[in-house]
Amino acid sequence: MNPVNAQNALKQYGKMSAKLDATEVSSHRLIQMLMEGALDKIAIAKGHMTRKEIKEKGSYISWSISIIEGLRASLDFEKGGEIAANLEALYDYMQRRLVEANLQNDVAMLDEVAGLLKNIKTAWDEVGQAQSGKPTDNPVATE
Repeated sequence: MNPVNAQNALKQYGKMSAKLDATEVSSHRLIQMLMEGALDKIAIAKGHMTRKEIKEKGSYISWSISIIEGLRASLDFEKGGEIAANLEALYDYMQRRLVEANLQNDVAMLDEVAGLLKNIKTAWDEVGQAQSGKPTDNPVATE
């Protein structure tokens, strides 16, 4: 991921609970943060959906769609090849399912997207751990 894409992806995430400068965060960690943010927003949207809080549900689903768009924008097709193309298709599918979930008030669709994203994140975490030899679930781990 180049620094421009990293900055754009971070902007898609919005307000971070920890005020981090993207120059101090590895590209790998930035992607982890985006995935964590999307999962968080989907979980919050699910709560709003079950409570029939339509405006809030829509806001959080839109936020998660924007984060996933940031993930799509960060793909490097030159280095990633077929994997990047497959991820782009999967991110596109997730975004469409989130729109459908919003329109149909379907919790199962939110769960489906969250499950897909968790699978991607698990694989991404394992790559980071293999590269650094350190656990990647610690957000303050240095690289």
